[in-house]
Amino acid sequence: MDSSKWIQLNIEANPQQTELIEDAVLDAGAVSVTLQDAADQPILEPGVGETPLWDSCILTALFPASIDTPTTEQQIQACLPFTLRSSWELVEEKDWSQEWKKHFKPIACSDGRLWICPSWIDAPQPDAVNLRLDPGLAFGTGSHPTTMLCLNWLEKQPLEGKTVIDFGCGSGILGIAALLLGAEKVWAIDNDPQALLASRDNAQRNDIEDERLITLLPEQIPLDAKADIMVANILAKPLIDLADQISALTLAKGQLCLSGILSHQIDQVVAAYLQNFEFEPASLEDDWVQLAATKLK
Repeated sequence: MDSSKWIQLNIEANPQQTELIEDAVLDAGAVSVTLQDAADQPILEPGVGETPLWDSCILTALFPASIDTPTTEQQIQACLPFTLRSSWELVEEKDWSQEWKKHFKPIACSDGRLWICPSWIDAPQPDAVNLRLDPGLAFGTGSHPTTMLCLNWLEKQPLEGKTVIDFGCGSGILGIAALLLGAEKVWAIDNDPQALLASRDNAQRNDIEDERLITLLPEQIPLDAKADIMVANILAKPLIDLADQISALTLAKGQLCLSGILSHQIDQVVAAYLQNFEFEPASLEDDWVQLAATKLK
């Protein structure tokens, strides 16, 4: 997309309307469609396989500014069995290929030993451990409190020579951080093939050899995949559902790091693991929680 002027159509919608509207605006020549929350409603823990939407959405369709807006809106309206609630807005002229980069800056973990740095920015501390990570299609850029809580925990662990399992690896950020901090090997596990691809790409960006970060779907986990250190930054319900499997994959006296948990969910998550682990006090940031524990036997 070049830097020509653009105009966007902002449409109020409920979840049942969004698919019809999206089809209609694309048929009318929209070059992109985005959805955002119209009422500050968090969606914290969708079910497995669900793609939930907010109760009230704003659907934004981007068009070249040269279009005839009344005709375009009439074309869209003719495809819909309900009346549009919409408004047009001229989009400021920018170099959109570079604009998104402004939102990503280097991030230091708690001890300053580890930094998360976008590839287009020079590392602020060249002598630190610098993890190169660009935003992609999988969760985990270091900016979310759950990711940072896990990184802060990893930064303090004696990782030299250890095997780590990153269960629900997303972008691979936690496993790659562990390797850069001295771990010998990481099993990066996720049920999303896109996450495994992102993890491999990010490992290559950080000069991690293929044999040190092994990506797997859950059904591909081999019998010899055991962890000295287990990290799982997912959400409370899957952490509870996976408790037996995560416990079995963690070696005796191994360390466990769980996150993606809200403060009111601590007791439920701890209860699922308490038979096999001894927990430390929880770490909190912005109502998100990281739990650390040691496997008993």
